[in-house]
Amino acid sequence: MRECYFVVDGGVPLSGVISVGGAKNAVLVELCSLLLFPGRHCLHNVPKLADVTALIELFEELGCSCCWLENGTSLTVDTTQSCLRPLSASVLQSFRASILLLGPLLARFGMAEISYPGGCPIGARPIDFHLKAFERMGAIVEVHGDLLRVIAKKGLHAARLVFEYPSVGATENVLLAAVLTRGTTTIVNAALEPEVLDLIQLLRSMGAVIDLNVPATISVTGALPLRAVEHTVLPDRLEAGTYLAAAAMTGGQIEISNIDPELLDVFLMKLDEMGHTVTLPASGGVVLTGTLSARAVSFITMPYPGFPTDLQAIMSALQICSVGTSKIHESVFENRLVHLGEFQKMGATLSVAGDRTCITGVDRSLLRGAALHGVDIRGAAGLVIAALGVADRSSITGIQHLRRGYDRFEERLQYLGARIQLVEQD
Repeated sequence: MRECYFVVDGGVPLSGVISVGGAKNAVLVELCSLLLFPGRHCLHNVPKLADVTALIELFEELGCSCCWLENGTSLTVDTTQSCLRPLSASVLQSFRASILLLGPLLARFGMAEISYPGGCPIGARPIDFHLKAFERMGAIVEVHGDLLRVIAKKGLHAARLVFEYPSVGATENVLLAAVLTRGTTTIVNAALEPEVLDLIQLLRSMGAVIDLNVPATISVTGALPLRAVEHTVLPDRLEAGTYLAAAAMTGGQIEISNIDPELLDVFLMKLDEMGHTVTLPASGGVVLTGTLSARAVSFITMPYPGFPTDLQAIMSALQICSVGTSKIHESVFENRLVHLGEFQKMGATLSVAGDRTCITGVDRSLLRGAALHGVDIRGAAGLVIAALGVADRSSITGIQHLRRGYDRFEERLQYLGARIQLVEQD
């Protein structure tokens, strides 16, 4: 098997104007939603990610026809011939979002059978919330080794569901199932991430009736006539945050032309607190001018609109050469601090206690290049950002994780002036 890794020669300020692609955390669930109605659908602004490719493979196993249009970012999905079929276990286990097939398959066909999903090893991320919700809606859950079977032969029924934690995946899975379930299903303490709201916009365009209520409650009136849908996936706030952080780390200046800054409120606030200059042009987007004498900031990850867990590793990278001490609490995923050990290889000064870390910034001249290894999407991105800020050469393996979350990652960084190269060897 051919091994791929990045070689990064850091210390070069990034500059330029770029746009980001469609949100990974929206496009996967929105593709799953197309199974709700047999017809020819079209999604625009679809990023070519490894997870998208895997989901398309599963769709084809279900009898769907998927076709990329000439522009390379629009995807037509014809679900007319879709039906229940055995799905490839290896593909199901390659990414977490495969769990989102349960809702539409269960609601439409009365049964869904998948292997336990995989993805990044960033924490337990139990699927209990999904399964308990389906049981409350009348389904029977069977577990046979790695095989998960959910059955509702007489159909699901509407229910009032209270989540003890605002799980994004469970909220989305219940939404998909509830659209085809007669009656009104209510989700209390629902996740309201921008990607969930974008899914709701798609489902409403398909004909679903969905209401949002305070506090954090979603009501779905199900079993109404649906239609094929055409929808544009919202831009990826996490991709935007990654490139903004890359510019901040290198003391550069970049503009993300197509991102709504309100989706990054807390993240942009922290960049501003560090001393980086954040500007919001009247035409939209975000401009960041970085400083090489940034101040350390502390933060805690939380569900939206709090600081995103998916930007924790990216923001942590900025702290290793900032002035002062940063205290970081990762409250969402318990195993999402693995990248910190890699920062130490570069000379970073930090300590870890459970789900918390303290990073005391050192002068960047004392940091050095190192052989680094990423084990999840955002952790690997954080390693690249750290390497970009050090005037030395680093190598980064585990980049297959980046392919799951970023489209043409190194090409976009090269466009901004980064000295990063993909190396392939047998």
